[in-house]
Amino acid sequence: MTNGRWAAPGRVNLIGEHTDYNDGYVLPLALAQRVVVHAEFAHHTPTRVRSRQVPDSEVTFDAHAVAPGDVEGWAAYVAGVVWALRVDGHTVGNLDITVDGDVPLGAGLSSSAALECAAGLAWAHLFGLRLAKTELAKVCRRAENEFVGAPTGIMDQMAAMHGRAGHAVFIDTRTLRVSHVPLDLAAADLALLVVDTRAPHRHVDGEYASRRQACEEAARLVGVPALRGASLEHLDGLPDHLLRRARHVVTENARVLEVVQLLRSSADPRVIGPILTASHLSLRDDFEVTVPEVDVAFDALLDAGAYGARITGGGFGGCVIALVDADHADDAIAAVRSAYARHEFGEPSAFTAVPSDGAHRLI
Repeated sequence: MTNGRWAAPGRVNLIGEHTDYNDGYVLPLALAQRVVVHAEFAHHTPTRVRSRQVPDSEVTFDAHAVAPGDVEGWAAYVAGVVWALRVDGHTVGNLDITVDGDVPLGAGLSSSAALECAAGLAWAHLFGLRLAKTELAKVCRRAENEFVGAPTGIMDQMAAMHGRAGHAVFIDTRTLRVSHVPLDLAAADLALLVVDTRAPHRHVDGEYASRRQACEEAARLVGVPALRGASLEHLDGLPDHLLRRARHVVTENARVLEVVQLLRSSADPRVIGPILTASHLSLRDDFEVTVPEVDVAFDALLDAGAYGARITGGGFGGCVIALVDADHADDAIAAVRSAYARHEFGEPSAFTAVPSDGAHRLI
């Protein structure tokens, strides 16, 4: 085998926000939208990477020597995977890669993790590396953390690797144990709307890092390795800003477990709606990662009859999800657009999330 095509999906997180880097629980689902990588051996040249979404985007680097700081921008997610494979002791060489896909960029749907996982599969298959799904997810996370420099958890890569059609992916980020939770929304005449607020991300990198630092400091003060091990009683006496950050994580972990239990025991996914809404309120009031465009979309969706809604992703922009009756999805989208027009925000976009399969080889 000298070439092929590999695909990895974007993800939307049903619930479990800012819990993954606290050793907590998350419940994402893989999307039908995906990043596709066509790769073939590059015997006589350095690795060459191009994107059909980025004009004049060709970037080159040597897979045998590339190191953090050598590649910037979108191509760093590809170069980082090669570097992480090398650091883990794998022998890899240069490839000629073309990237394509339809995961919305900058919307908090993990286009970066999809790119990492698709590229990682290409290198693994072409160079005969026997990597399990979770092993490759860990390689891709290392690329994002240590090569790109984004202090993210492992949820995005795990969702991209372990997605399953008709299911959400329940991940214990402490043990990396994965199980699949039924999420057949169509059978219940439901839809999971994803509204891309198109809000410009505001101070994402610095704010994300500050939230993570606050959680680590709160865990240190209450005497646990990570906030996964804390209860609400543990938080008494914390300074207010640390209390609120930690309270979100503790209550969000509980919400994930409740949603998993309800989806496994109930035939009607509508029952999780109020928990999604409670998650948004916690992210808005305690974790403070929403922006006006996000909150206006959230309010409009609930006013339009959504069973529940919440911001999804790291925050400071991005997407809002809403659980709605399938035959009312268009009305819910129209309500958001009307609210945006009143607030003189830019036009949002929306699509219906379909739980889909994870990363795999196409040809």
